[in-house]
Amino acid sequence: MIVERKPMTWWERLYLPAVLEGFRVTFRHFRRRKITMQYPEERWVVPDGYRGAPYLVRDQEGRTKCVSCQLCEFVCPPKAIRITPPGPEPDPATGNVEKRPRAFEINMLRCIFCGFCQEVCPEEAIFLMRDYSLNGQSRGEMIYNLEKLLALGGVHHDKVQKWKRKQNEAAAQETFNPNPPAAP
Repeated sequence: MIVERKPMTWWERLYLPAVLEGFRVTFRHFRRRKITMQYPEERWVVPDGYRGAPYLVRDQEGRTKCVSCQLCEFVCPPKAIRITPPGPEPDPATGNVEKRPRAFEINMLRCIFCGFCQEVCPEEAIFLMRDYSLNGQSRGEMIYNLEKLLALGGVHHDKVQKWKRKQNEAAAQETFNPNPPAAP
Protein backbone atom coordinates (compact mmCIF):
# COMPACT_ATOMS: atom_id res chain seq x y z
CA MET A 1 0.00 0.00 0.00
CA ILE A 2 1.45 3.35 -1.00
CA VAL A 3 0.20 6.48 0.69
CA GLU A 4 0.50 9.62 -1.34
CA ARG A 5 1.89 12.56 0.59
CA LYS A 6 0.24 15.82 -0.35
CA PRO A 7 2.63 18.67 -1.05
CA MET A 8 3.09 21.46 1.51
CA THR A 9 1.54 24.83 0.86
CA TRP A 10 3.67 27.97 0.66
CA TRP A 11 2.47 28.98 4.17
CA GLU A 12 3.60 25.65 5.63
CA ARG A 13 6.93 25.90 3.86
CA LEU A 14 7.61 29.16 5.69
CA TYR A 15 7.47 27.19 8.99
CA LEU A 16 5.80 30.22 10.53
CA PRO A 17 2.86 28.23 11.96
CA ALA A 18 5.27 25.87 13.75
CA VAL A 19 7.26 28.78 15.21
CA LEU A 20 4.09 30.53 16.37
CA GLU A 21 2.83 27.32 17.98
CA GLY A 22 6.14 26.99 19.82
CA PHE A 23 5.87 30.55 21.16
CA ARG A 24 2.28 29.88 22.25
CA VAL A 25 3.37 26.84 24.28
CA THR A 26 6.27 28.79 25.82
CA PHE A 27 4.06 31.71 26.90
CA ARG A 28 1.50 29.31 28.32
CA HIS A 29 4.22 27.84 30.58
CA PHE A 30 5.33 31.31 31.74
CA ARG A 31 1.95 31.82 33.43
CA ARG A 32 2.01 28.54 35.35
CA ARG A 33 3.11 28.18 38.95
CA LYS A 34 6.77 27.23 39.32
CA ILE A 35 7.34 23.67 40.59
CA THR A 36 11.13 23.74 40.85
CA MET A 37 12.42 22.54 44.23
CA GLN A 38 15.43 24.29 45.75
CA TYR A 39 17.20 21.01 46.53
CA PRO A 40 19.65 21.52 49.37
CA GLU A 41 17.20 23.58 51.39
CA GLU A 42 14.02 21.75 50.38
CA ARG A 43 13.80 17.97 50.30
CA TRP A 44 10.97 15.85 48.99
CA VAL A 45 9.15 13.50 51.32
CA VAL A 46 10.27 9.91 50.82
CA PRO A 47 7.19 7.76 50.11
CA ASP A 48 6.48 4.44 51.80
CA GLY A 49 8.05 1.52 50.00
CA TYR A 50 10.99 3.60 48.75
CA ARG A 51 13.99 1.38 48.06
CA GLY A 52 17.20 3.21 48.82
CA ALA A 53 20.75 2.09 49.37
CA PRO A 54 21.32 -1.09 51.42
CA TYR A 55 23.05 -1.14 54.81
CA LEU A 56 23.86 -3.74 57.48
CA VAL A 57 22.59 -3.84 61.07
CA ARG A 58 23.80 -5.18 64.40
CA ASP A 59 21.75 -7.08 66.96
CA GLN A 60 20.95 -5.84 70.50
CA GLU A 61 24.30 -7.08 71.79
CA GLY A 62 26.31 -5.18 69.17
CA ARG A 63 27.20 -8.15 66.95
CA THR A 64 26.74 -8.10 63.21
CA LYS A 65 23.69 -10.07 62.12
CA CYS A 66 25.24 -11.13 58.80
CA VAL A 67 26.31 -14.79 58.80
CA SER A 68 28.06 -14.69 55.44
CA CYS A 69 25.55 -16.93 53.69
CA GLN A 70 26.23 -15.01 50.45
CA LEU A 71 22.63 -15.16 49.26
CA CYS A 72 22.58 -11.40 48.72
CA GLU A 73 25.73 -11.65 46.64
CA PHE A 74 24.20 -14.35 44.41
CA VAL A 75 20.86 -12.60 43.93
CA CYS A 76 22.30 -9.12 43.16
CA PRO A 77 21.57 -8.42 39.45
CA PRO A 78 24.48 -6.00 38.82
CA LYS A 79 26.88 -7.97 41.07
CA ALA A 80 27.42 -4.94 43.34
CA ILE A 81 27.85 -7.01 46.54
CA ARG A 82 31.05 -8.88 47.36
CA ILE A 83 31.38 -11.03 50.48
CA THR A 84 34.53 -12.78 51.68
CA PRO A 85 33.60 -15.64 54.03
CA PRO A 86 35.63 -16.14 57.21
CA GLY A 87 36.87 -19.65 56.54
CA PRO A 88 36.22 -23.02 58.19
CA GLU A 89 36.84 -22.01 61.82
CA PRO A 90 34.41 -19.65 63.58
CA ASP A 91 35.67 -16.51 65.25
CA PRO A 92 35.11 -16.70 69.04
CA ALA A 93 34.81 -12.90 69.22
CA THR A 94 31.58 -12.93 67.22
CA GLY A 95 29.63 -14.76 69.91
CA ASN A 96 26.62 -16.57 68.53
CA VAL A 97 27.24 -15.79 64.87
CA GLU A 98 29.21 -18.72 63.51
CA LYS A 99 30.15 -17.13 60.19
CA ARG A 100 30.75 -13.40 60.43
CA PRO A 101 32.01 -12.17 57.03
CA ARG A 102 35.70 -11.30 56.81
CA ALA A 103 34.89 -8.62 54.23
CA PHE A 104 31.58 -7.23 52.98
CA GLU A 105 31.52 -4.59 50.24
CA ILE A 106 28.73 -2.93 48.29
CA ASN A 107 29.63 -0.86 45.27
CA MET A 108 27.03 1.91 45.41
CA LEU A 109 27.90 3.02 41.88
CA ARG A 110 26.74 -0.36 40.59
CA CYS A 111 23.81 -0.87 42.97
CA ILE A 112 20.44 -0.42 41.26
CA PHE A 113 18.52 -0.28 44.58
CA CYS A 114 16.26 -3.20 43.65
CA GLY A 115 15.87 -4.50 47.21
CA PHE A 116 16.55 -8.15 46.33
CA CYS A 117 19.31 -8.31 48.95
CA GLN A 118 16.89 -7.31 51.70
CA GLU A 119 14.25 -9.77 50.55
CA VAL A 120 16.59 -12.77 50.37
CA CYS A 121 18.48 -12.21 53.68
CA PRO A 122 17.49 -14.99 56.12
CA GLU A 123 18.94 -13.17 59.14
CA GLU A 124 17.35 -9.77 58.43
CA ALA A 125 20.81 -8.23 58.38
CA ILE A 126 20.28 -5.97 55.35
CA PHE A 127 17.83 -3.09 55.22
CA LEU A 128 17.31 -0.26 52.75
CA MET A 129 17.87 3.41 53.62
CA ARG A 130 15.20 6.03 53.22
CA ASP A 131 17.91 8.53 52.26
CA TYR A 132 18.43 9.20 48.57
CA SER A 133 21.53 11.38 48.48
CA LEU A 134 24.67 9.32 48.20
CA ASN A 135 27.81 11.23 47.32
CA GLY A 136 31.56 10.87 47.37
CA GLN A 137 34.66 12.59 46.06
CA SER A 138 35.99 9.50 44.28
CA ARG A 139 34.95 6.06 43.10
CA GLY A 140 36.72 4.50 46.07
CA GLU A 141 34.49 6.38 48.51
CA MET A 142 31.41 4.90 46.88
CA ILE A 143 32.46 1.34 47.73
CA TYR A 144 31.04 0.82 51.22
CA ASN A 145 32.91 -1.71 53.37
CA LEU A 146 31.61 -3.66 56.36
CA GLU A 147 32.42 -0.97 58.93
CA LYS A 148 30.74 1.80 56.93
CA LEU A 149 27.65 -0.32 56.26
CA LEU A 150 27.34 -1.21 59.95
CA ALA A 151 27.79 2.45 60.95
CA LEU A 152 24.93 3.42 58.63
CA GLY A 153 22.67 0.69 59.98
CA GLY A 154 23.12 0.90 63.72
CA VAL A 155 21.33 -1.54 66.00
CA HIS A 156 18.19 -3.38 64.94
CA HIS A 157 15.99 -4.33 67.88
CA ASP A 158 14.67 -7.77 67.10
CA LYS A 159 11.64 -9.09 68.97
CA VAL A 160 12.38 -12.73 68.14
CA GLN A 161 16.09 -12.85 69.16
CA LYS A 162 16.65 -16.14 67.37
CA TRP A 163 20.30 -16.46 68.39
CA LYS A 164 19.59 -16.01 72.09
CA ARG A 165 16.89 -18.69 71.88
CA LYS A 166 19.33 -21.04 70.09
CA GLN A 167 21.97 -20.37 72.74
CA ASN A 168 19.50 -21.20 75.52
CA GLU A 169 18.46 -24.39 73.72
CA ALA A 170 22.11 -25.43 73.38
CA ALA A 171 22.73 -24.76 77.09
CA ALA A 172 19.66 -26.83 77.96
CA GLN A 173 20.95 -29.73 75.85
CA GLU A 174 24.31 -29.61 77.61
CA THR A 175 22.68 -29.89 81.02
CA PHE A 176 20.35 -32.69 79.90
CA ASN A 177 21.36 -36.02 81.38
CA PRO A 178 19.81 -38.98 79.51
CA ASN A 179 20.97 -41.48 82.15
CA PRO A 180 19.96 -40.18 85.56
CA PRO A 181 21.75 -41.75 88.49
CA ALA A 182 20.06 -44.85 89.87
CA ALA A 183 18.08 -44.43 93.09
CA PRO A 184 19.53 -46.36 96.09
